[in-house]
Formats: sequence, C-alpha cells, structure tokens
Amino acid sequence: MRSFVLNQQLSGSLLEEKGIQLFIKREDLFFPAIPGNKWRKLKYNVAFAQENGYEHIVSFGGAFSNHLSALATAGKLFGIKTTGIVRGELPSPLNSTLAQARVDGMHLLSVDRATYKTYTQNDDWTALKALYPSAYFIPEGGTNMLALKGCEEIVIESMMEYDYWCCPVGTGGTISGILSALDGKQQVLAFPALKGDFLQHQINKLTKAYTGECYTNYSVLSNYHFGGYAKYKPELIDFMLDFYAQHKIPLDPIYTGKMIYGIMDLMAMDFFPQGSRIVAVHTGGLQGIAGFNKRFGLALPTG
Repeated sequence: MRSFVLNQQLSGSLLEEKGIQLFIKREDLFFPAIPGNKWRKLKYNVAFAQENGYEHIVSFGGAFSNHLSALATAGKLFGIKTTGIVRGELPSPLNSTLAQARVDGMHLLSVDRATYKTYTQNDDWTALKALYPSAYFIPEGGTNMLALKGCEEIVIESMMEYDYWCCPVGTGGTISGILSALDGKQQVLAFPALKGDFLQHQINKLTKAYTGECYTNYSVLSNYHFGGYAKYKPELIDFMLDFYAQHKIPLDPIYTGKMIYGIMDLMAMDFFPQGSRIVAVHTGGLQGIAGFNKRFGLALPTG
C-alpha cells in the first residue's frame, strides 16, 4: 500500500495573477485498488471487522455509490463477505459500478427509498440485523468514528502546511476527519455535492462525537452543487474538460469537479488573500465516471 500521497502544485495565469499557490492532494493515487477517501474510511473499519471475527460487512449506497464499489473491492481483497443495501430498484442491466461490485463478490439488496431513508437517516438497522445477525454494519458513505480516524491521516501524512484546506463533501466524514486532525488550526472550506443546509449540523455532530469539539475554522460553501447529487450543468463539464487539458488531472463530476470549479471561481472573486497557500483534497470517485458518461452521453476522462 502506498503511504505517500502526491501534493501536485498547479500553475496558470489566474494563480499567477492572484499570487496564490494551489496544490491538489492526490488521494486518488493512494492505494490504487481502493483510491481516494474511500479507503481512508474503510481502513480501520475493515481492521475492526477482522479483529473482532466478523466475516460479513453490510453497508448502504445509491446505484452509483463509490462507497459500495470500494467496499466490494475491500471484501474481495481481504476475504470478507459484503452486502450492499442499494437505494431504489437495481438498474437492468446493472450499471458499471454495481456490475463491478457484483463481480467483486458483493450481494446487492435493493430497498425502496422510504425504507432506505429509515436505515440511513435514523440508523435503524433492526430489520436488517434480523437478516444478517452476524454482520458488521457500516453507515452510508462509510462515515463513522473509525472513518474519521482514517481521514485524519490525510492531514497527518501531509508534508506541508496550508492556509486553506478544501474538501468536497457528501456525508461529512472526510472533512470531519480533516477538521479533527487540524484541531482548530488553518481554515477549511467544504464544497457540498448535495443541496440543503444540513451539513454544518452533521459535521458538528461528527466532530463532537469524535473529539468532543465543534470547530469554527470551517465554512460550508453551498453555491457549487450544480443542482445536487448526480446533477450537472454544461459549464461544469466544460470546466472539467479544460482543467484536464491543462493539468492532466481527472476530476469526477459529483465531488471533485464541483470543488475545483468553486475554488477557481472564489479565486477570481478575490476570496483568498494574496499569498495564500491552498490544498484541495482529490477524493477520487473516478470509477463512477464511466456510468455518468453513459447515462448523460458525455466523454469525461476517467484517468
């Protein structure tokens, strides 16, 4: 497993004009079999399952879930049975994400959206535990206290200090781990993939449970979700294609593409003081691009 993650500095006219240094923390290159923040979240969960004799892990996600894809791969690599509880009906034929998860040995169980909401928003797994009494359960997106422990290492392993840490946000686990590791130092910017104002409460809840603290050195920037999860607008796609042509760094349209677009937009509006050093965490998610391209007839690069 790789223990070194590349911090890739970008160059360009806007950066030079604003006098800003921007680095991409290439978590997408970390542990290539399960890249990005997904292995950070799963690392200690898998270890816990193994140490406590669990032979089966159950978790939750949508039809294009990076988390379920990563869990299926982890199960294959470490010899653990996996079950994915999928929101809504399974597509027929299966999309590339779920098809690969099944190839990797994951059992897929679809549930209606109301039932899924009970499982994921209320953490009410009573019915599922009756089905899988000997399984270890991981919440949606892999976000629990062990996930925060893994995501802390994104900061701990960093070789540099920054004025701003930028992170795309889904369930809040990755950014909560980053905040916990920083312990109130430096500024953290959250770029949500979802619409809604629930994230600040969720992040505070996670960090309070993990460290006993609700940190104030972060902001949730809600203007760059482009319509919400799995939604996009042409200007986002055009930006991602231009970004890849210039830097040869693939971005995913759900998380990292929106974050980098937001950073560049904020930079153009002089949000960041001159001389700022910024790091953007590339959380991976590239496995889902093939399905996204097929669904919307696009041609985003996958690597």
